[in-house]
Amino acid sequence: MSQDLLVQTDTGKSSPAPLAGRLAALDWTGIEADLWETGHARRGPLLSAAECAALRGMFADDSRFRKRIRMERYRYGAGDYAYFSAPLPALVRSLRTGFYRRLATLANRWVEALGEAPGDGGKYPAALKDYLALCHAAGQTRPTPLLLRYTEGGHNRLHQDRYGALGFPFQVVILLSRPGVDFEGGALLLVENRPREQSLGEAIMPVQGEAVIIPNAFRPVRGKRGWLKAGVRHGVSTVTRGTRMTLGLIFHDAE
Repeated sequence: MSQDLLVQTDTGKSSPAPLAGRLAALDWTGIEADLWETGHARRGPLLSAAECAALRGMFADDSRFRKRIRMERYRYGAGDYAYFSAPLPALVRSLRTGFYRRLATLANRWVEALGEAPGDGGKYPAALKDYLALCHAAGQTRPTPLLLRYTEGGHNRLHQDRYGALGFPFQVVILLSRPGVDFEGGALLLVENRPREQSLGEAIMPVQGEAVIIPNAFRPVRGKRGWLKAGVRHGVSTVTRGTRMTLGLIFHDAE
């Protein structure tokens, strides 16, 4: 575990620093710059190995989830994912709330650059609870954070996570398994489609506990005459060995 995740307890043992402090300590200036420049951002491990293990362990508990999806059934890929039911687990709720608070201002800048507005015609509120109230008023009431599991041969086809009229420009993917130890293969894939250009792809391999911020569906890119709207899809390349699990934080709720 990265040393900056640890604090010393009274017994001399190391334990994870409070999550709020870890989120606040991230280089948000650099994150914002990366999101404008490349459309995604990462800053090393955020969650401890124990926190990752706790989240992985939830996958078998049906009482925590409102819906499970077998990807093969819908030709989404090969693997399983499960949407958490309300109330969300405390760690998931804290992550979702904390990331939203730091991304809301940038989300408004993105839609302003594209000459658009959120589905309600206003701006993204500063607090997640206020944004979710807008989602619920629009009939989007089902929570969207999820756990995803891929075993050997598993993969996720390129897609966008759009669940209704209201959508937040960002989502966060947190790897819960150890690359090269728990699994091989299974890179996070991003493919960007700019107007009048061929597609650009990138493969990202986070470390365990690392949060990668990516576009939910679109992002602004500089053109010769101003900002252009680029579509972005994401997926997962084929897992060649072992089991890969991730936590997905989507900020708008679903219809």
